[in-house]
Amino acid sequence: MKRERKATLGRREFLRTLGAGATVAAAGPGPLAGEAHADTENNDEKRKARYRETEHVKAYYRVNRYPG
Repeated sequence: MKRERKATLGRREFLRTLGAGATVAAAGPGPLAGEAHADTENNDEKRKARYRETEHVKAYYRVNRYPG
């Protein structure tokens, strides 16, 4: 009777493969990262009101029965 030997991945081989993958993944993002750009808004623009209760916002409140 022949016994078929199953291909198994041992603990050490698994950890070695995992470590090699982590090394490649850590080296990858360097060239993909772009430069950081400073915020272009001045202080007045940063403090302006941004929320506007437009018609679609009013419709959302009406449909979902929020008081408003």
